[in-house]
Amino acid sequence: MLCPFCKCSETKVLETRTSETSIRRRRECLECGNRFTTFETFELPTVVVKRDGTRQEFDRNKIISGLQRACRKRPVSSDQMHAIATEVDRELRGMTLSEIPTETIGDIVMSKLKNLDEVAYVRFASVYRDFTDTGDFIRLINESK
Repeated sequence: MLCPFCKCSETKVLETRTSETSIRRRRECLECGNRFTTFETFELPTVVVKRDGTRQEFDRNKIISGLQRACRKRPVSSDQMHAIATEVDRELRGMTLSEIPTETIGDIVMSKLKNLDEVAYVRFASVYRDFTDTGDFIRLINESK
């Protein structure tokens, strides 16, 4: 691990904390003495099958960016968005499938958002389900009641 301050490769780990999806390590550079934090995440060797049939590796950051767009100017914290992404990550890992359609991922995210913030839920659904007119919004709102 290179020190982000002096680029020395000699560091020691001061503290390690683990969670279901990552390992957090507090480190100290043996050269300059500065401390920094690193995160190690577990790779999810899952391929996401998009609507057009293309395949790409699962990227948790795409879930977070979608949530950020849906939750913009809403009372949803960054921690809550990251918690949703972690829950989605956990559910996908529990499926033990090598390929997961984007529809499955979107449905999981929508179910989490529905319980958190209805406006963010509708925003996310409008992009995910590719709404074309106001009737689509009305149908979604009626379904969610």
